[in-house]
Amino acid sequence: MAIIEIKLPNRILKALRLPQNNPRRQQIRVLKKLLRKARFTSFGQQYRFDEVLLSKHPGKKFQELVPTFNYNKIYNDWWHKTLEGIPDICWPGKIRYYALSSGTSEAASKYIPITNDLLHGNKIVMIKQLLSLRTYEDIPYSSISKGWLTLGGSTDLQKNSGYYAGDLSGITAKKAPFWFQPFYKPGKKIAKQKDWNKKLEEIVEKAPEWDIGFLVGVPAWIQMCMEMIIERYKLNNIHEMWPNLAFFVHGGVSFEPYKKGFEKLLGKPITYIETYLASEGFIAYQDRQNAKGMRLVTNEHIFMEFVPFDDKNFDADGEMVADPEALMIHEVEEGKDYALLISTTAGTWRYLIGDTLRFVDKERCEIVITGRTKHFLSLVGEHLSVDNMNKAIQLVSEEMNICIPEFTVAGIPYQNFFAHHWYVACNDPVDAKALATLIDEKLCELNDDYAVERRSALKEVRLDVLSEEQFMDFMLSKGKVGGQHKFPRVLKGKMLEDWQAFLKKELVG
Repeated sequence: MAIIEIKLPNRILKALRLPQNNPRRQQIRVLKKLLRKARFTSFGQQYRFDEVLLSKHPGKKFQELVPTFNYNKIYNDWWHKTLEGIPDICWPGKIRYYALSSGTSEAASKYIPITNDLLHGNKIVMIKQLLSLRTYEDIPYSSISKGWLTLGGSTDLQKNSGYYAGDLSGITAKKAPFWFQPFYKPGKKIAKQKDWNKKLEEIVEKAPEWDIGFLVGVPAWIQMCMEMIIERYKLNNIHEMWPNLAFFVHGGVSFEPYKKGFEKLLGKPITYIETYLASEGFIAYQDRQNAKGMRLVTNEHIFMEFVPFDDKNFDADGEMVADPEALMIHEVEEGKDYALLISTTAGTWRYLIGDTLRFVDKERCEIVITGRTKHFLSLVGEHLSVDNMNKAIQLVSEEMNICIPEFTVAGIPYQNFFAHHWYVACNDPVDAKALATLIDEKLCELNDDYAVERRSALKEVRLDVLSEEQFMDFMLSKGKVGGQHKFPRVLKGKMLEDWQAFLKKELVG
């Protein structure tokens, strides 16, 4: 029986039948729900949530009374108390679960609170996304009732004094509803495996026993898994093993750089579905076929604000100023980049998640992720975004007929000026100098500021061609393997030093 035919509990059905309204009203309703639930917490009392609720304009009052937070600030001021077992700090009750997240630039793990309210909201959004497949044309509905292979973190969570910690994907899988278990692969035993290499080996071993319809995960790890299966069983493509494979649900990074290499592993076209599921909550998902972007979840468990990503609100290192301009959803404009602030059912308040996004369809609240607040290059005013980089790599891959599954860029001193140093994963034969020249040309076409600076202070573009394995080995050396982790597109500071040391050691070795 297909999942979309399963009879759902009445409380879930009620949530799914929320009346459609305009996004502004939906977001105000979500904000009020959050404030009512958290009004008696320490945070709610200090920042006068009752006063916000009584205001005629609760959104503006909320922005007036509650400051913005990044991770370090909210952890040092509030969240560290919840790790000590103190209840009712930022959300009612004790926090029993934490998602360990280091993003792609920080060295130390972040402890992101996970509550049952947040998991419930995420679950509702997942079901809505699943139901949205009914609007897709010419899809094989039979594949929906097949296995779902999810490559995520271990469900064997770290047990600490009073709480558990691990990848959000591991927490979600551990607390998945009973009706999902028959579909879920690789199953509880393999999902519990902490050693990522052993987990992949066990999946490859079990692969012939499964009938997979869905793949779920970060593109790089899913691609690696398929390559291992194809090599192990001497297949021409993955559909020889899983003929009913029809969907790939992906998120975390732009899929475009991976698409060409990914499709070489397929025997027939599949449907790609993009999601925006962060450790802090399920923020957006693609709800219609061939959509320009993902639709923000405006009526469930997250209140969103949008900070224009410009020199007024962020410094040269991507740090947000103390009192930034923050817009509500009805105030945004299409085509501009915004940093996202979220308030959620886990006691995350006006929290800078670190992603930048752009509205491509304001009426439908559809967005694309354009990068990270700290993952951009602007050494001399070139304002090079991850979105520019992804697009350039996509265009170059198509023009040269090569696969570039991974890449990263660093800004470096060059003579008395500056240069960009690209590191590109490509297992196809390619001339590094020609590749660098073509990437440079594409970026000049995509970004006027970059083109101007290439004629002045940005004097050089260097490029090293590496293997995909080298990128994966570096991630392994940093302990960043699994479904939640992806290679940073821009390297700065300690991460850049570690990367350079890693490559130097490999060269010597």
